[in-house]
Amino acid sequence: MDQNYNEENIQTEQTDQFVCSVCHQPIKPEYYFCPNCGHKIKEKPLSTSVQTQIGIYAYSIILPFILYISIKKWPAMKYIKSNDQKTKQIGYIAMTLIILSTISIIWFSFVGTKKMIQSSVDSINADFNF
Repeated sequence: MDQNYNEENIQTEQTDQFVCSVCHQPIKPEYYFCPNCGHKIKEKPLSTSVQTQIGIYAYSIILPFILYISIKKWPAMKYIKSNDQKTKQIGYIAMTLIILSTISIIWFSFVGTKKMIQSSVDSINADFNF
């Protein structure tokens, strides 16, 4: 009887473990990579540390200044697509910052260009009004 009980425990323990789809070795559910073959099992959760948030937000503010050259490196889209609510919130804040930053760049460019044109016109008019 004890022997059957032990066999049932062993069988239950084996069914509770996950198995790598590549090398078929047992793995723990919290693993991100198989320790035997290195196969990626699941995505590592995105960082929500204060330092990471500051970096993403700063990048979102300066991205329009560098003309979206490195938009592929902008991490906010990964954060928005995440299942974690806090991570999504970080992504949405970064998206808001990039939109506001883009609007401000356009506005400052428009106002600066308008002032430059006006000063050129004033300078030309002053030259003809000796």
